[in-house]
Amino acid sequence: MTESSDVLLSQADVQATFCATLVDEWIAAGVDHAVVAPGSRSTPMALAIASRPELAVHVVHDERVAAFVALGLGVATDRPALLLCTSGTAAVNFHPAVVEAGLSDVPMIVLTADRPPELIGVGAPQAIDQTGLYGTSVRWFHDPGVPDLPIGKRWRRLATTAMVHARTGPVHLNLPFREPLVGAAAPLPARDHSSARWAWTGSRPTAVPVLAGKGRGVILAGGRSGSALTAPPSPVSARPEQVAALAEATGWPVLADPPSGCRHLDGAVTAFDSILRHAGFAEAHRPDVVIRVGRPAASKVLTQWVVTSGAPVVQVGGPGTIDPDGNVAVRVETIEEVIAAVDSIADPAWRDDWLTVSRTAEAAIADALDRPLDAGAELTEPGVARIVARHRPAGGTVVVSASMPMRDYEWFGGPTAAGYSNRGANGIDGVVSTAIGVALSGRPVVVLVGDVAFVHDAGALTALRRRGVDVRIVVVDNDGGGIFSFLPQATALAGERFEQLFGTPHGTDVVILAAAHGLDAVTVATADELRARLERPGPHVTHVATDRVANVAAHAALHAAVTSAIDASGRDS
Repeated sequence: MTESSDVLLSQADVQATFCATLVDEWIAAGVDHAVVAPGSRSTPMALAIASRPELAVHVVHDERVAAFVALGLGVATDRPALLLCTSGTAAVNFHPAVVEAGLSDVPMIVLTADRPPELIGVGAPQAIDQTGLYGTSVRWFHDPGVPDLPIGKRWRRLATTAMVHARTGPVHLNLPFREPLVGAAAPLPARDHSSARWAWTGSRPTAVPVLAGKGRGVILAGGRSGSALTAPPSPVSARPEQVAALAEATGWPVLADPPSGCRHLDGAVTAFDSILRHAGFAEAHRPDVVIRVGRPAASKVLTQWVVTSGAPVVQVGGPGTIDPDGNVAVRVETIEEVIAAVDSIADPAWRDDWLTVSRTAEAAIADALDRPLDAGAELTEPGVARIVARHRPAGGTVVVSASMPMRDYEWFGGPTAAGYSNRGANGIDGVVSTAIGVALSGRPVVVLVGDVAFVHDAGALTALRRRGVDVRIVVVDNDGGGIFSFLPQATALAGERFEQLFGTPHGTDVVILAAAHGLDAVTVATADELRARLERPGPHVTHVATDRVANVAAHAALHAAVTSAIDASGRDS
């Protein structure tokens, strides 16, 4: 590119040149997706984005949905998508997804157009205070002011700085523009040697003294943004082969969460929630040390077992700070650091006990779930999760709602369960939108979501049929907040009060809602029907009706079956 000339440019042309320069630099750094929520004040940046064929541009009507789409793209590609909106409450609607991205280290470049300073604080329409709008959820915030040609040489550096900060989460650029908003870009400032390039830096191995002399340990393999989706994952994500090397070096079992991508490993324990409900086994197998890779699993039983064991936790990686129970003794960035500190290996009987019980538990779950489903029994919520885990499309992934569906997928999905869940903030908003973002990267996606989360994200269905993405949505519908039926409120409150505040039935017909958006939507009642739907490319919606009371009983029966099987195996202590 050549330097901008000294020819006098209109304000509209300066703004167009500024936006074109930022976009040019971001493309050079590897950005290839942009999500645009329509609006007027964002016109200069929208035109700059739309003019570049290197960018796949996704126009999304609803700003909240748009932000979760950008989140899904960041999850799937490990690169930031550009996320653009106009000024005012449009920018506020980005906030939930920005919070999730901040807690999950998902790269994202948030671009909020704004009114110029003279229109702030005087009652102008769509003019709010957007300074620091997302607080500490962003890695970096900057407002460069209305574009000014004399500082044009700084524009590429601005794009570079944003890209560098976006490596580990969202950044926010607030961009004020003056009318007129449509201009023509002049020749862009030249690219210098400081321009952004997408690069990750690792840490140097260090000793982890807390591991010295520890023989009985467990490895908790959890998820990190993109770790199970990106091919290859970023170097700051733990790869399954690295976890396997750690298991080999220690002789310890791997309690693997589905988002870890580690359930296929030889030393993986998948039914750990049900296993640790067996009081005898849990007590007899308290660890000396726990190595946790990534974020914690959804299982509260696992969390409480680790806490009551008193074992120190070695936290490997993030995202961010992970120490909700205050038991992390040391935090390291890489698995190699842990392997370098291992000075002993477990007695083979320790690992054998875990793997034998894991096989016993999986067999009990299979007896309770798989055979009845094959015989045509009515679908249960755990059964749906298990079928989804076993029928992930080739080259595709599963996006799971962070509430009860994720727990069912984790507890009963078995060795084939893998995928992603928005577990940074554990919100149920934006689940379908996130999945659409993942699918826009070019892979088929199955979405496992509850009815409340589906209805909450109904805006994601707008224009979904036109996006050309393979999204297969499975809605488990118990007409309300099913997870609350497992909490003390369910028995402590009168039935009417519980339903009013926690059960919260909504009565929405999921099939009609989806059909109103032109989507193929049906209700299924059997495993064969669900499997057939999962084999068909999307977009489509498959509805499974369940009952909240029966669901509690189904879970209790599954956990009891595992406990009985462990008792019968003689490995209960």
